[in-house]
Amino acid sequence: MENIILQALEWLTDLGYIGIALGLMLEVIPSEIVLGYGGYMIVTGKIGFIGAVIAGVVGGTIAQLFLYWLGSYGGRPFLEKYGKFLLLNKHHLDVSETWFEKYGTGVIFGARFIPVVRHAISIPAGIAKMSLWKFTIYTVLAMIPWTIFFLYLGVELGSNWMHIKEVAKPYLIPMMSFAVIAGCTYVLVKKFKRPRTT
Repeated sequence: MENIILQALEWLTDLGYIGIALGLMLEVIPSEIVLGYGGYMIVTGKIGFIGAVIAGVVGGTIAQLFLYWLGSYGGRPFLEKYGKFLLLNKHHLDVSETWFEKYGTGVIFGARFIPVVRHAISIPAGIAKMSLWKFTIYTVLAMIPWTIFFLYLGVELGSNWMHIKEVAKPYLIPMMSFAVIAGCTYVLVKKFKRPRTT
């Protein structure tokens, strides 16, 4: 499996920035690995940091827009039937729908940092016909720190980029905590801003 990933990443290397964007759009290889390898590419001088960040954010956002449109036009029955081809199962859909119903549109930002729901959350947003521009803004705002973080780790690790998941693990817990706090704050602010009925 490791050899297949390496071959795929080497193929993406030849495409430079487009390769990073494609890697995040297809999401066949986890985004952490693609971005970690992108950091290694920066070290070798094949690409620049700013260009890699832009490519990562664009690719990651397009991937989520695709899932949003699937939710919007295909609905839950379509995704339950064909979600396996996108590496999404019923559990992913159930968890993401629960989160979306509980926390509302603000969860689109926070969920990007949390395993299981980070990709699937786009689907209930599409099903609920969430405003496309709001969805896109929240997604971009979450993709920027995610992309910068893993590219930076890839740069720091250099040729040891394959260990990025183990190195990132201690940092992901604070990121997830921040995401949860941000989500809860959003919900509370929305709750108290609602006009009281007399």
